[in-house]
Amino acid sequence: MKKECIAMLLAGGQGSRLYVLTTHVAKPAVPFGGKFRLIDFPLSNCSNSGIDTVGVLTQYQPHELNAYIGSGQPWDLDRLEGGVHILPPYQQNKGASWYKGSANAIYQNISFIENYNPEYVLVLGGDHIYKMDYAVMLEQHKRTQSDCTIPVIEVSREEAKRMGIMNVDENDGILEFEEKPAEPKSTLASMGIYIFTWEKLKKYLIADEADPKSKNDFGTNIIPSMLAGGEKMTVYRFSGYWRDVGTIDNLWEANMDMLSGEEIDLSNPAWRIYARNPTAPPHYIGDTATVSHSLVTEGCEVYGGVFNSVLFNDVTVEQGALVEYSIVMPGAVIERGAVVRYAIVAENAAIRSGAKIGAPPGMFKNSPEDWGVAVVASGVTVGPGKAVGAREMADADLV
Repeated sequence: MKKECIAMLLAGGQGSRLYVLTTHVAKPAVPFGGKFRLIDFPLSNCSNSGIDTVGVLTQYQPHELNAYIGSGQPWDLDRLEGGVHILPPYQQNKGASWYKGSANAIYQNISFIENYNPEYVLVLGGDHIYKMDYAVMLEQHKRTQSDCTIPVIEVSREEAKRMGIMNVDENDGILEFEEKPAEPKSTLASMGIYIFTWEKLKKYLIADEADPKSKNDFGTNIIPSMLAGGEKMTVYRFSGYWRDVGTIDNLWEANMDMLSGEEIDLSNPAWRIYARNPTAPPHYIGDTATVSHSLVTEGCEVYGGVFNSVLFNDVTVEQGALVEYSIVMPGAVIERGAVVRYAIVAENAAIRSGAKIGAPPGMFKNSPEDWGVAVVASGVTVGPGKAVGAREMADADLV
């Protein structure tokens, strides 16, 4: 069986910068935007781009992610020839080995890739919010006869100091890759996505695996090695919305962007983001409720105040409770008199009567660095009258 291009989706990361949100689930399984999970974005982009063969490389806490992906039907990836495949680390003749890094994860699955005899391999991350037509990028890759194409996005010079930066020539050929440069030479930030000509990538994966000093990582090892080897590498300039949601604040900000509808429109039928949505009755807004500029998903019951917030399925907000500038994930309960502001409340958490979660940035005018999004972990109960302050995380019951 031959496919022109297949995708390999790196979904095994722990997501340590999301802290308590990824204690029990892999980062790509983290809920987003009321109806989605992070992995819905690359899977939907593949489907919309005509890429029908996707290997999903899992490792850390894979069970919920595996169950969520299932046969791939929501993304039209339940195919007899191709489709979506879950690829955990597996026993080989020289023993079992966890994925040591992004490059090693692809290396361990060379035989899977070879089954499809592709000309090109698309390597994706599972923790970015964006819509991209990979087919357009692939056409550029073929037209320029590149060995590797890396999409980039323009950022501010200050942001460039915190990202991987591509320095290019007048034809967008990559001259240099700098990781978090103190003095950036350009503002073209890598999006952590790659298209490779497969035969060339395979050669570098095998050489990288043979190097005992390598960290087996694309950004640290493979890309610099290809540059040093004189391979043809170009950037693909992306102009749409893109956000890395690998931190608590970035995840919260991306949800707020989605609410604005100006940054990224998830309801546009021209490029749908597909998801495996649970079956639930329509949401119910009680007579005592006030809801403004918020997304309230199926199965929710709202009797209190909800402002500028995202409520996932089966959330309950009791009368007299206030939810403001917050994300409340599936099954959470906000009881009477509780106040949740600038916070993320994870799945099945319970915020009891009179509890206070989070605080607005305005309370930290004299010390803005002390402000941050408050987080309550999955299944945690915050007892009556208890508090979780700005930037604090509740990873165990407060009673």
